[in-house]
Amino acid sequence: MTIRVRFAPSPTGMLHIGGARTALFNFLFARRHGGRFLLRVEDTDRDRSTTEATQVILDALDWLGLTPDEPPVFQSTRYARHREVAEQMLAAGTAYRCFCTREELAEMRAAAEAEKKPFRYDGRWRDRDPAEAPPGVDPVIRLKAPRGGETVVRDLVQGEVRVANAELDDMILLRSDGTPTYLHAVVVDDHDMAISHVIRGDDHLTNTFRQAQIYDAMGWARPDFAHIPLIHGPDGAKLSKRHGAVSVLQFREDGYLPEALCNYLLRLGWGHGDAEILSRDEQIALFDLDGVGRAASRMDYAKLLHVDAVWLRAAEDERLAADVVGRIARDHGLAVSTGAAGRIAAIMPTLKERARTLAELAESALFLVREPPLPMTEKALLLLTDEAKADLAALAAELNATDFSAEALHAAMAGFATAKGKKLGEVAQPLRAALTGSTTSPPIDAVMASLGRNATIARIEAVTG
Repeated sequence: MTIRVRFAPSPTGMLHIGGARTALFNFLFARRHGGRFLLRVEDTDRDRSTTEATQVILDALDWLGLTPDEPPVFQSTRYARHREVAEQMLAAGTAYRCFCTREELAEMRAAAEAEKKPFRYDGRWRDRDPAEAPPGVDPVIRLKAPRGGETVVRDLVQGEVRVANAELDDMILLRSDGTPTYLHAVVVDDHDMAISHVIRGDDHLTNTFRQAQIYDAMGWARPDFAHIPLIHGPDGAKLSKRHGAVSVLQFREDGYLPEALCNYLLRLGWGHGDAEILSRDEQIALFDLDGVGRAASRMDYAKLLHVDAVWLRAAEDERLAADVVGRIARDHGLAVSTGAAGRIAAIMPTLKERARTLAELAESALFLVREPPLPMTEKALLLLTDEAKADLAALAAELNATDFSAEALHAAMAGFATAKGKKLGEVAQPLRAALTGSTTSPPIDAVMASLGRNATIARIEAVTG
């Protein structure tokens, strides 16, 4: 069998974390088994589907590195095929036209509510002659679902699940305006796309029973189903905006690396021993559905930050420096000169050890771009006493006499502190405040080496007068 899986988002909103994980699981499963990963945009809700949301989905998948193997299929372009299949079912006697009026359906709903039962269509047009249809009613087409026995689905994650057919009614396949319902369109599209495995959230599990009946009515082989548990918030409730659930692209804006987000999402509901940090190649080699748990996962933003920090430290310095330069210009409104960009690149190996996200990395690099006088934190200002300023003025001359390598600068500071009878930190901390405007930074000798002679001396002079 050729493995073919699909990710099928609806462009009625942004792509969220749950959808991204579903796409990732499908992608890894396809790659693991030498199959194909496809994208279908389920845009049949014309009132709510937007081209903007579609583009966000495409951009998010591209950012995550989950590139489909074929051009995306847009469900709205396939209405004729959906109608064709419904007509085939009519001809085969596995579907029928229902001429119920709105008033009749309203009466059925009211009766169900009065009896505190779920609404189910009562099948009154199931075996009636269409010649009896009332005038002026455009019919829907309904599935003639089996009434006895059970519908059984052998799910690759949930195990065997079943429902009594008496609990299911004759679902609508085509609405009165000829448009397909979601459940019908999905089955036709999955069949025509030769989808072998449907991997999706377990909130779709109840849909599967109805979809299985359509497959059976058409005499089509069902795909294998795998329903993965949902992602909940830290409190165990369904993940929502109050938990910080946002578009996947917001994580990009917030400075997370795509490989870190994918690594975190993989471990959110799937496990392989104690393995935590896995490259894409390792993920493909290890991933399979038998490692997916049945319990809902909880979003842990602290854990995500930790994973991102690990990937950040492993990332190429050139890539990080380029991103930081762009972020400083975009988010902080500062023009980054060629010289400042060079400083950022030079200190990146040290700078990235202290950051957890690209946003934090950019924040920590701001001092390399700003011109004196620098904005100062309160703690930095407290360090710049009159005595400290006098020491800095004297230290500047000794620093200026070095070759401005990190080693020579460190030796000059150490020698100056010894001559003054002070600890190295008593010299280094005021110097850090003068050079960065803060009390935290990479090692001060590395800071000076990256700033260079002229900028270092200029910043000291800006605070010593």
